[in-house]
Amino acid sequence: MNPVIGLDISKGESQVQAFLDRGKPYRKSFEVDHTLEGLSSLVSFLEYVKQEAGKKPSVILESTGHYQTSVVQYLEERGYLLIIINPLISYKARGSSLRKVKTDAIDAYLLCELYYKEELEPYKRRGVQLLNLRNLTRQHENITGVMIQTKLQFQAVLEQVFPEYIGVFGDLYSVVSLLTLSKFPSSEDILKASEEAITDKIFEVCKSRSIKWANEKAIQLKAAAARNPFEKTVYQSHILSLGMYINILLQYKEHLSKLEAEIDALAKEIEEYNIIKSIPGIGEKIAATIISEIGEIDRFNHPKKLVAFAGVDPSVFESG
Repeated sequence: MNPVIGLDISKGESQVQAFLDRGKPYRKSFEVDHTLEGLSSLVSFLEYVKQEAGKKPSVILESTGHYQTSVVQYLEERGYLLIIINPLISYKARGSSLRKVKTDAIDAYLLCELYYKEELEPYKRRGVQLLNLRNLTRQHENITGVMIQTKLQFQAVLEQVFPEYIGVFGDLYSVVSLLTLSKFPSSEDILKASEEAITDKIFEVCKSRSIKWANEKAIQLKAAAARNPFEKTVYQSHILSLGMYINILLQYKEHLSKLEAEIDALAKEIEEYNIIKSIPGIGEKIAATIISEIGEIDRFNHPKKLVAFAGVDPSVFESG
């Protein structure tokens, strides 16, 4: 016999259907919760199926983002062969079935039928190293996206308080620029302060540059304040918002710096990293993202399979 268990994964629970062999469904489908108690009962059922079929059953399920993570880890640690398929594959199979209704019980049943119809490759556990790298690169991408929105909001407020400040520093969002602005958030603050006080503040937050450079920036700030169309800050709420955005941006920069250090350290231990990084136009961050998202490269026995996995293969459309 060739037993299989179909799991239709959803948030917090799964529908379970067993087959002892092709065309031989075993018992009615049932639900299990994604808790220790629920997963333990699932393993007990799997062991019962093993006794009935004389062979340990394979387990087939769809990739559903993070919902299947606890189930996969629990079963993998207990030595079960897992087959995780792209939902598009099961969707096509469901479309060719006489049963068009979408129910968890039917989907678990169809997954079992699909197991016998298709040559499906078993799931290979990605190394913990690659999973950590993937988590870090995705977190970096998420924070970068939020930071971009914060920059836009920050600049919108700055343009209503001190637009001439933009351009004084080469990078408006550099640490020295943000810390200087937090100390002197308006043209009034710049004009009230002495050139020496501004120079000292800039030099204090940017030790990598000379005192002469700091003084040049102080002179530029004085000139920018004198040109500023907003002579007085009418809305103190803008000053409050500027300070808030500056603190948020500085925190994001610190988080991204830590993530980049961790990503670089992990990536350097992976052979493919330097190979991919050697391609013109691909830097450290992109190279680390590529290898973490691909995972175990030996899953693909042909370049075309990797191209299809990446979704960059061209499609041909015929007009009817």
